[in-house]
Amino acid sequence: MSEHDENKSTLPEVAENTGVIYSDKVIREDVGVAAESSGEGTEEPVEESQPSAMSLIGHLEELRRRLIVMIAAIAVGSTACYFYAAEISGFITAPAGKLYYMNPSEAFFTYLKVSFFAGFLLALPVVMYQLWAFIVPAMTNKERQAGIFLVPTSIILFFVGLLFSYYLVLPAGIKFFMGFATDNLQPMFSIGQYLSFVISFLMPFGFIFELPLFIFVMARFGIISSAFLSAKRKMVVFLSFVVGAVISPTPDVFSQTMIAVPMILLYEISILIVKYILRK
Repeated sequence: MSEHDENKSTLPEVAENTGVIYSDKVIREDVGVAAESSGEGTEEPVEESQPSAMSLIGHLEELRRRLIVMIAAIAVGSTACYFYAAEISGFITAPAGKLYYMNPSEAFFTYLKVSFFAGFLLALPVVMYQLWAFIVPAMTNKERQAGIFLVPTSIILFFVGLLFSYYLVLPAGIKFFMGFATDNLQPMFSIGQYLSFVISFLMPFGFIFELPLFIFVMARFGIISSAFLSAKRKMVVFLSFVVGAVISPTPDVFSQTMIAVPMILLYEISILIVKYILRK
């Protein structure tokens, strides 16, 4: 067979193979188009789900970093306050006068508790800023502008509540309880128990004084109005005494009333703010 015949005989095979390859390509393209039109592709959902997983991991890492900063701030504040634990304890125990400790380690652990409590208050602006910095990316520009006002105000109101309780409410409470003393029954407070009483008595007022700010925000966004607040006045009075009974350090009616009355007064101030300042 000549060389011309061999080349001629191979042409159909090449054409045939080319046709097969071309047909296979057409089939694959048709399948790909059908898969894209039907949304059954396997690679596209994987690519879409990957950013959300990375976003979740990023949020968790950001939260972990913020928590570490908050814990470090409290630790640094507590360490600094430990060197002044005696002075801070003297300031806290001033309304009660002379105190005692009943076992050798009570004074030491009381100083640790005082240091932690004072360190937390000292680091509170840092803690609030870290919480604010964590949630601010999810806020709108309007909410961020409002937060610039709300965060400092909430810190100020918290400390105002603590000072109000320490200078006005706590001395009245101590005087009331010491009034039960007689010639045969003299008060002798343990420093550990007294400190626990004071902390549990002061802290609720810090949160209670946030009530006007909370109501202001609710009214600012149109959720409540002064008419709504006025209509719920009786319920708020009842709930104030319930809350006072729950968070009071002692089960007596006096402590419950000392917590409930400022709460009611703050509620009434909030109504005036909403009615005359926000005009709602």
